Amino acid sequence: MISALNRLSDGTIELTITIPWKKVAEEYQKSLAKLGVDITIKGFRKGKAPIKKVEENLGKSAIYEEILKTLIPVVYIEALKEHNLKPIINPQITVVSLQENKDWQIKATTCELPKVDLGDYQEALRKALASEKIWTPAKDKTKPPLDQKDESVRLEKIFQSLLATAKVQIPEILIQDEINRMLSRLIDQTGRLGLTVEQYLASIGKTSDQIRTEYHQQAQDSLKLELILAAIADEQKIETSEEEVQKLIQAVPDEETKKSLDNQAQKAYIRQLLRKRKVIDNLSKL
Repeated sequence: MISALNRLSDGTIELTITIPWKKVAEEYQKSLAKLGVDITIKGFRKGKAPIKKVEENLGKSAIYEEILKTLIPVVYIEALKEHNLKPIINPQITVVSLQENKDWQIKATTCELPKVDLGDYQEALRKALASEKIWTPAKDKTKPPLDQKDESVRLEKIFQSLLATAKVQIPEILIQDEINRMLSRLIDQTGRLGLTVEQYLASIGKTSDQIRTEYHQQAQDSLKLELILAAIADEQKIETSEEEVQKLIQAVPDEETKKSLDNQAQKAYIRQLLRKRKVIDNLSKL
């Protein structure tokens, strides 16, 4: 296997992987035998037809598809090791060439965790929140706590200040991945209302292109903010203990929900949320 690495200006990584025809030919016979087990061909018992008959019945396209299912994960992992890459999303796979008796080529597109330059975010935040420190007491000498609306405004100031100050390039493939998640949520939400996405968009006077453009900016800002907050957590050495995670899970009143949260994947997600909450709390005190 041979692989070539290409890094785009936005941080997207393209891996062009060449698979030797010898390897393809070996896998061809294995895939043919595997597919032959489950196929029924007239005149033969299931799985008992001659390989030649199986090949004629299936066609090479189906066999090639099976070969790719097997080979792509293997050669992709080999390419990652070769170039010492640590991707954060599943790759987009594009077939470049599948010619018989010639080496095959595929392209895998992915990205690593973008680097974040925080800049002087603390000073920027102090300036952004300076107006809130000016308070003239009337009868009371204690500044009243922020209500929910004021707190939301304060958080928005913090987030916008971080987005304006920190520098981070978000790979387009990462943005598109987030847009697809947002669209999936939209489909679920409209489905629960008994509407199609098209009906919903018509009701708000927007096209699918318009909503995708809006989602692009939202996805970019959301991803950028997540990376910035994670970088600040790293800088400030903020961590979340197992005890804190368990405490939050135990506070859930519904037993079924509590059980569903008690696994490694959900615990990791909760740990991330708690860590982010600590960062935001610290920033609010600047």
